[in-house]
Amino acid sequence: MTRIERIIEFLNQQPKDNFLRHALALEYIKLGEEQKAQDLFIAILTDAPDYIGSYYHLAKCLERMNEKEAAIKWYEQGMAAAKEAKDNHAYSELQAAYEDLVY
Repeated sequence: MTRIERIIEFLNQQPKDNFLRHALALEYIKLGEEQKAQDLFIAILTDAPDYIGSYYHLAKCLERMNEKEAAIKWYEQGMAAAKEAKDNHAYSELQAAYEDLVY
């Protein structure tokens, strides 16, 4: 059984588990399946806008898909969420990636 198959098996039991959905999205990225990863990250952030780590990975995914404006939007939303959560480390990572893209 592959890693993806195992994660999907767990997700069948807990379909809204953000940790599992995030892990599955990262596995899809490894396979170059950016659209599947993007869909999962958006689902996570729609259900749980405070799941800060997904903002960075979603925006990076969008960058690889040449969707610069969408990536900028998600970096900005992620920075706002990190700031509200007082997660300075995540904020700094999002800000650095954002600035690399914008400037």
